[in-house]
Amino acid sequence: MRMKPRYISRVFIVLALAAVAGEWSFCFERSHAIQPESRTEKEANLKGQAQGGLFNRWTFDRQQSGEVPVGFSMLEYGEGPAADWAVKADSDAPSASNILAVSSSCQTVNCYRVIVADGFQYEYPDVSVRVRFPVKAEAGVGGLVFGLKDAENFYAVVVDLATKTLEVSRVVDGKETRLGQSSVVPKAAPWHMLRIQRNTIISKDFIETFFDGQLVVTVEDQSLGAGRVGLLVRGQTTLDFDSLHAVPLFSHRPFSAPAAY
Repeated sequence: MRMKPRYISRVFIVLALAAVAGEWSFCFERSHAIQPESRTEKEANLKGQAQGGLFNRWTFDRQQSGEVPVGFSMLEYGEGPAADWAVKADSDAPSASNILAVSSSCQTVNCYRVIVADGFQYEYPDVSVRVRFPVKAEAGVGGLVFGLKDAENFYAVVVDLATKTLEVSRVVDGKETRLGQSSVVPKAAPWHMLRIQRNTIISKDFIETFFDGQLVVTVEDQSLGAGRVGLLVRGQTTLDFDSLHAVPLFSHRPFSAPAAY
């Protein structure tokens, strides 16, 4: 029996609406390496984020030079020695008078050394930091980490000033996947600004990255949910950080100046 043209049109419309509604989830590639957040878990995380307490600013100015930063944990991804993270006095710090300096002697490019803030979980964070690269730019590769569950599950935004590139990567169960990459145009200044925003719209999560005030890369990914935020370096690297800011993009709390540490 032949179907009438009008009936065929209705069938196609129904199929299209089903695809848009996400009923045919197998048509889209998803990462199942870790259990995705359920709607209930996401709503609970957003509720906790809206209650405040996540407006943070770390300037490292209340510690003595030579100390390990208080309130942070160091994690390692990839083989190689641990990195040396230490607060140091610096008269040129964007927020006087200290900076956070790091030195890593890893010889492999997939060696990440991470330091994350303890006790804070962000679902959709807005994170920024000031970064100073060494005179020899090839000796400094690093950036921000967010959505971190542990040393084998996190998002990373990495700037390589030698190649003038910015990469957005995802590490799930120890497997790294590059989500996006683009060139950057650094300003003629010793300190640079790196910023990420993770947002959501129409049930889609996307990550926007900015370098020196310019939008560089936007990627869509929902593999990881709420997690910790912090800093990272890759390979053999020396870098300086200052003024790490983290705030939730969705909050009903009236804005006030974040506490500095």
